[in-house]
Amino acid sequence: MAVKTLILGESGTGKSTSLKNFNPDEICYINPAKKPLPFKGKFEMLTGTTDIKQISLFIKKANKKIVVIDDGQYIMSFQYMHRLKESGWDKYNDIQSDYFQLIELADNLPDDVTVYFLSHIEIKEDGRQKIKTIGKMLDEKITIEGMFTIVLKTYVSDGKYLFLTQNSGNDTVKSPMGMFPTFAIDNDLKYVDEKIRNYYEIGDFKTDEEMKQADDIVKNEDVEKPVVGKVKRSRAVGKDKDDKEEPKKERRKKKEEPPVNEDKEKVLYEDEEIKVIEGEPIPFDEAEVDETMFPPVEPIKRVKRERKPKADK
Repeated sequence: MAVKTLILGESGTGKSTSLKNFNPDEICYINPAKKPLPFKGKFEMLTGTTDIKQISLFIKKANKKIVVIDDGQYIMSFQYMHRLKESGWDKYNDIQSDYFQLIELADNLPDDVTVYFLSHIEIKEDGRQKIKTIGKMLDEKITIEGMFTIVLKTYVSDGKYLFLTQNSGNDTVKSPMGMFPTFAIDNDLKYVDEKIRNYYEIGDFKTDEEMKQADDIVKNEDVEKPVVGKVKRSRAVGKDKDDKEEPKKERRKKKEEPPVNEDKEKVLYEDEEIKVIEGEPIPFDEAEVDETMFPPVEPIKRVKRERKPKADK
C-alpha cells in the first residue's frame, strides 16, 4: 500500500512549483490539464486524459517510486464539462466513481511508493476549506481527506511560498505527530517526500541526522499557528497597567433585618422613633382596635332604574 498525500491550494499558490527539486526521471507525472511546468525541466508525463484506465496503465508501466497527479480535481471537472448536456444523475455517479477508483489505485501500489494528489481548494458557506469536488456523493458518503494521513495546504506570505502542516481550525490540513519541524515549511515536495520516507522508514530513506539538516533549511518560524477561539480583550483607553479595577458593587442589596432589643425582640418603627412592644402577647379577640385607623365604610346603595316605554314603530 502506497503512502498517499493530498496537497491543497488555490491556483498560483505553488502546488506545481513544489516539484522543482525532483530529478526529471524521478517521478511519474499525470497532467490532465495539459499545462506546461512552471519551471525548466521535463518529467515522464501523461497529459490531456481523464480516463482512469489509461492513467492506471501509465502508472504501472512507468514503475516509479513517486507518482504525482497534478490538478487532480480536473479529472472530475473535465468529465463533467464533456457530459454537461446529459440529463440525469448517471454522469455524477460515473465521475465520482472514477475519482474514487483513482484513490483506490494508490492503495494497491507497492509499499515503497508515494503518491501525491495536487488539487484546488473549495471554501464552504461556513468558511471551512476542503478539496474541490463535483457533486455531493464524495462529500456526504466519503470524506476524501479522511482517506489521507497527510494533507498539506499552500500558503503565500511576504513573497514566500509555503506549505502549512497542521490544522488551523477551518481547514482539513493534518500531518503525523512530529513529522514536520514547524507549522509552515517551504513548498518543497522533494523534501516532503524524503521526510515521509524517513518517518515511515520506507524504501531508501535518509537518516535522522540528514533530515535534521534538511529541517533547518525548510522550516519557517515566522508563520504562527492560529489559536482558534482565543479573543484578546482590549484595555480601556487611558488606563494604566498598574491601575487595579475596583470591585464591582453588588447589584442586589440584602434585605435589612429590623433591629432587636436586649431580649432579642424585634422592634417597630414609628416617626423615626423606636418603640419596644413589651409584655405578654394579647389574644386577637381582646386586642384594642383604634377605630381611627379603620373608619367605617358605608355600604353601596343600589338604585333601580325605571325602564322607559318603547316607542311605537
